[in-house]
Amino acid sequence: MNDSSPLRLAEITPANVNDAIKVRVREDQDTFVAPVMYSLAEAYASRDTAWPRLVLDGDRPVAFVMAGFDPGAENPDHRCGIWRLNVAEGEQGKGYGRFAVEAVLAEARRRGEDKVTVSWVPGEGSPEGFYLKLGFALTDRVDDGETVGELFLT
Repeated sequence: MNDSSPLRLAEITPANVNDAIKVRVREDQDTFVAPVMYSLAEAYASRDTAWPRLVLDGDRPVAFVMAGFDPGAENPDHRCGIWRLNVAEGEQGKGYGRFAVEAVLAEARRRGEDKVTVSWVPGEGSPEGFYLKLGFALTDRVDDGETVGELFLT
């Protein structure tokens, strides 16, 4: 992270949607996370529950995160969770992913949630180690072929 530039989240707007779409992970990570364009389409279709944000270092887009907040969801794993995290190629390992996850956790706390879930495609190169290092714990649950992790906020 660049200490002279403030790290912040921005709502996706017509003014920055192209910047968000340009956030692309490394090619070898494509099997683990959907492209931002797909996420934005999903956010549009789920506008009552999706929480998409662009991560900016100063004015420079470095990552995209999307959470979902649906307290009434039938599946408890879908009530409060991280849906996507895309850190741009060349920007990984600089703390942007951690910042994005911590921002989701802060939003979850603000909304009175006590647990945040995340799921990932298992396999070599998956983000499992990243999420475990941030405090998520493995569960025995699988959602649509993805491993589910959870972090309790209380």
